[in-house]
Amino acid sequence: MDIKKIKSVISIKDVVCLVNDPEHLTRDFLGSNEVDYIRERYENQKHNQFLFNRLTHLVIVKIVKPEAESYKTREAFRKAGDEIQMELNKMKLSTCTVFATGVEKPGLIAFVEGCFLGNYQFIKYISDKEKRANTLTEINIFDDDISEIDLNLLRIRLEAVTRTRDLVNEPVMHLNAVRLAEAFQLMAEEAGIKVEVFNKKKIESLKMGGLLAVNSGSIDPPTFTVMEYKPENHKNTKPIVLVGKGVVYDTGGMNLKPGSFMNDMKLDMAGAATMAAVICAAAKAGLPLHLVALMPATDNRVNGNAFVSGDVITMHNGATVEVLNTDAEGRLILADALSYAHKFNPALVITAATLTGSAMRAIGKYGVVAMHSKAEAEMNALKISGNEVYERVAEFPFWDEYADLLKSDIADMKNIGPPEAGMITAGKFLEKFTGYPFIHLDIAGVAFAEKRDSYKPSGGTGFGVRLLLDFLQSSVIAD
Repeated sequence: MDIKKIKSVISIKDVVCLVNDPEHLTRDFLGSNEVDYIRERYENQKHNQFLFNRLTHLVIVKIVKPEAESYKTREAFRKAGDEIQMELNKMKLSTCTVFATGVEKPGLIAFVEGCFLGNYQFIKYISDKEKRANTLTEINIFDDDISEIDLNLLRIRLEAVTRTRDLVNEPVMHLNAVRLAEAFQLMAEEAGIKVEVFNKKKIESLKMGGLLAVNSGSIDPPTFTVMEYKPENHKNTKPIVLVGKGVVYDTGGMNLKPGSFMNDMKLDMAGAATMAAVICAAAKAGLPLHLVALMPATDNRVNGNAFVSGDVITMHNGATVEVLNTDAEGRLILADALSYAHKFNPALVITAATLTGSAMRAIGKYGVVAMHSKAEAEMNALKISGNEVYERVAEFPFWDEYADLLKSDIADMKNIGPPEAGMITAGKFLEKFTGYPFIHLDIAGVAFAEKRDSYKPSGGTGFGVRLLLDFLQSSVIAD
């Protein structure tokens, strides 16, 4: 979908009038009787959407009542945008113009954002996709407060979410670890940033035992993608490193997932897709930050050479891990990446991973489970960003006692603790490979949806992209 700003009302046809109070309605596109009608229906019957057919064009009025907290108001505008795009597609319209009155710029941008995100479809493999495709392809904005810079940043952000959704929705037969790395290379080239993909031989030379162990049951080789964005005007003397889990398909390995728990396991590379999209979007937006993204990738399958419970793995940093469950594989490949991140002497490292069912059971689809070590200020800033974009962050305790649950009798640590607090012990496992300021985001409950929820589609949601971009744009990372 294209988003444009227009400066003249001469060519305007189908119009969406966006207001936060019917008292702000003007007669630009409405007659006096229509304005009175809207005010009466809104006041007495609580109607907030009105459609007027002019025969040659349509006028839709959408009223979004402000909430007590501004971030909740912006979320209401996003949901309103989704409702409008559904109406426009139902009427088979291809374009519309949004005209806001009494609505501040953040609300208008949120409305367009919701409209765009709600319009998303993944219908690549549907035979009659031409019939199924949404008709809405263009949104025009008629508003003096919106600048081309505003629109460009919005386009970049929405493109990043779309790219992430597309990657997460892609079946593994079309997106193994090698092809995922190729997709990352293409994204990096488009963004004009440095990229390098380590092949299996290079990974072996780096002794990334976690990544190699998880890959041992696969016929496809693993990859390890390194992206770096370092503009001349970067303000941070030490880089921020983004690490994403890239398990392109997770059978659970020899601890095979039962029943239908494998149905959506193509989603298990959502963390890697998120981090790749974020660093590329940051580059396109020209953020003055030195950023690095690390994406280890493999599938977790079963064959005669697959790693098994009871194995002991030697990781990239030399630590040994006793494997008690091959379905706790994501932390193994992330641990190698976190060890590798030391070479960049980072100011902060953030992981994003569909890591545990515990995270999903803890807070459901309403936010991301988060923990931190030595990064309190950054975590607080991330929570603020979470509210801003309504990808909310729930911080969990990270007490030392949780690490004790990972002690092993035959190795430096186990790869899994008891069932209780599984999302925290997974985070504590990762922490053992850090030492620098560290934030862990477990996106298991939000990266993929079984059914549509407003502007968040079924399938890949792209959750985390807007969160991290807002964080990078608004936060000052202390050296």
